[in-house]
Amino acid sequence: MNLSYWEIKSWLTNVDYTVIGSGIVGLNCALYLRERFPKANILILERGMLPQGASTKNAGFACFGSLSELLDDLKTHSETDVLQLVKRRVEGLQLLRQTLGDKVIGYKNYGGFELFSDTDAELLETCLLQRAYINDLLEPVFKEAAFHVRSDNFNFKNIKNDCIFNSFEGQLDTGRMMEALLRKVQSKNIKILNNITVESFEDTGNGVKLKTARFEFSSINLCIATNGFASQLLQEPVKPARAQVLITKPIKNLHIKGTFHLDRGYYYFRNIDNRILLGGGRNLDFKGEETVKMQQTELIQNKLLELLQTTILPDTPFEVDYSWSGIMGVGNQKKAIVKQISNHVFCGVRLGGMGIAIGSIVGKELAELV
Repeated sequence: MNLSYWEIKSWLTNVDYTVIGSGIVGLNCALYLRERFPKANILILERGMLPQGASTKNAGFACFGSLSELLDDLKTHSETDVLQLVKRRVEGLQLLRQTLGDKVIGYKNYGGFELFSDTDAELLETCLLQRAYINDLLEPVFKEAAFHVRSDNFNFKNIKNDCIFNSFEGQLDTGRMMEALLRKVQSKNIKILNNITVESFEDTGNGVKLKTARFEFSSINLCIATNGFASQLLQEPVKPARAQVLITKPIKNLHIKGTFHLDRGYYYFRNIDNRILLGGGRNLDFKGEETVKMQQTELIQNKLLELLQTTILPDTPFEVDYSWSGIMGVGNQKKAIVKQISNHVFCGVRLGGMGIAIGSIVGKELAELV
């Protein structure tokens, strides 16, 4: 790509900080870099027309983990690690809400419900038996019991009457959140170039040389915030994980309000604009969903439709309006990777499907590394 003198001079010369990725992490990183370095030249590169990955594709859950998810985590993490994971998610959500404001992001505190299908009697029994233990473990974070037993009052079908409720979970409007973040970043004189894919970089000792699909340039420092796409640039233990989602057309007199988790969090749904948004199904084909292709598959879409028809809206006519997919970054451990890679290169990746909860705090920590 042939760039003009003006383009090179105005956008690609004397760049102090380049951030790869304009998602939640990348935008927050740029904001905190601006706080620390008011006169710095900060540039964000984004591979998509809009923020790719999961930041504009997620379900808008302001959550910290369902009871069964936390019990699963304790199989591979220590009690201290799980407590820190939850604490970090709660603090990250508070930071996001403080940064943008609840009204701006459409935050609603309807609470979160974990449902159990009729075939999940054993899992429900385990959760009921372990509820007090998890509540005690999380007491330093919430100062009261987080999880309570409730009855299903939403007329779901093929679901156990008992469900687990927590009042600390909320939901937000993902589009409004990202719009607000982008406006805030641009108001701070931070430049964003879209449709730019970074192919490689080299730390020269004095700075970083970047090669994109369109041009090459240099930056003094580089912050990588690509999460699900991290393996394309870094040798870090991060795997892409696709999440498929669909949303119905508006449903008259929709009575469902809240965020809902099913099958250890592998399925999740919520209300938004008198619609039901439903996602998940990655557990049907873990290997196939370990991809960066933003497509939908018949296997998972059919399962989501089946859940709507047989469980969530069994007596309510509905039509699917849109379906899409996003790319998360996951690994064997749920702790995000925020580290210095070389003299001038830093990264904040592997958010483990908790981008809304921890994206702001990971972005801040990434900026503080520089």
